[in-house]
Amino acid sequence: MKLTLKRKFLGDKYTVGDLFIDGKFFCNTIEDKVRELPAACPYTPKGRSCKCKEKIYAETAIPVGIYAVTMEYSPRFKRKLPLLHNVPHFIGILIHSGTTATDSAGCVLVGKNTIKGKVTESRVTSDKLNAALSKEKHITIDIINGK
Repeated sequence: MKLTLKRKFLGDKYTVGDLFIDGKFFCNTIEDKVRELPAACPYTPKGRSCKCKEKIYAETAIPVGIYAVTMEYSPRFKRKLPLLHNVPHFIGILIHSGTTATDSAGCVLVGKNTIKGKVTESRVTSDKLNAALSKEKHITIDIINGK
């Protein structure tokens, strides 16, 4: 299964995008601000957090790229959620519910972008996404900036 996240609004405080499953629109997303980060990060091996000066913790969106995704149990959310693997500069990146970029801490939030700077119906959307992904063994997400 292929997820595609097309970022369509790169703002000063948050980023809005559209999430597609196998080419079909699924929902909107909200993330932290996109910042230019070095291509590689020597500070995130073995689960250590990034100390690059360009990254602001809990205020920076993950870099564009293609990442493997698995459904993993989150102790914080107490349920299985999509986890992105080998994201430069980041550890523990999930796709989950929330309302604004301040809820994301680098993760991707799903829902409907019916209010400026927010997503609504996020928990319902997250549950639907989890149901769709839970049966899949090979999942990737391609994150791209653009219209």
